[in-house]
Amino acid sequence: MKVSELASRVGVTAETVRHYTREGLLHPERHPHNGYQLFGQREVERLRFIQRARTLGFGVAEIRDILNHADHGDSPCPMVRDLMASRLPQIRKRIRELQSLATRMEQALAAWEEMPDGTPDGHSLCRLIEGFPEPLTAGHEVGEETR
Repeated sequence: MKVSELASRVGVTAETVRHYTREGLLHPERHPHNGYQLFGQREVERLRFIQRARTLGFGVAEIRDILNHADHGDSPCPMVRDLMASRLPQIRKRIRELQSLATRMEQALAAWEEMPDGTPDGHSLCRLIEGFPEPLTAGHEVGEETR
């Protein structure tokens, strides 16, 4: 099947198929007469696997490693477990950071509700942002310039 047929069968765009092919995740054969990329059932299953791995947060490089292990007859499952175990604490930290950001955004919107917009005057760009208190960060005092 051609790129568009594979894309349709798996429910992705043709550009997604082309991208994964360029990245070496899919290995089409070439039609001997017209040079079209042709994909078989193996590539359908590979593309479905790639989509599942993406929904679990794996990046293209990680998926390439996983597929390479499998292509060489090695089980990638131990590597998958290790990647997931090391990634989960990072994801939980990022969720906390995003929750904190959402709280700051809510506070800013509430504080800005009654404030006038103002126009840049050479001394001020946006009074809303400039009037919002700077957070204290580890090792830096408010107003201290970071290098």
